[in-house]
Amino acid sequence: QVQLVESGGGKVQGGGSLRLSCAASGSIFSINAMGWYRQAPGKQRELVATITNDDSTTYADSVKGRFTISRDNAKKMVYLQMNSLKPEDTAVYYCNAEIRTRDWRSRDYWGKGTLVTVSS
Repeated sequence: QVQLVESGGGKVQGGGSLRLSCAASGSIFSINAMGWYRQAPGKQRELVATITNDDSTTYADSVKGRFTISRDNAKKMVYLQMNSLKPEDTAVYYCNAEIRTRDWRSRDYWGKGTLVTVSS
């Protein structure tokens, strides 16, 4: 069984910063791509940023230059540094990872999410 657990969400004023963390645990053989998605109230879940196991990154246009994704393969963790936060960044942020388990099965896993609230 695999778990992804996010942490680091909270309330912050516009212009502030937060750092989200996500820890993967369980019967993991390897982790391929990892990423962050978000879902604002009344909206669909959207991609925020992804990072491959060789540190290639992609970002949504709305967060480029403000957010930075990184990972620690030894710790099985992925991070999202969020700077210059805006009220429109308010959402539940979900961690995602493509994981191959020790029984050699590979699929996407999701965390339960962490709420980020940015006030104006």
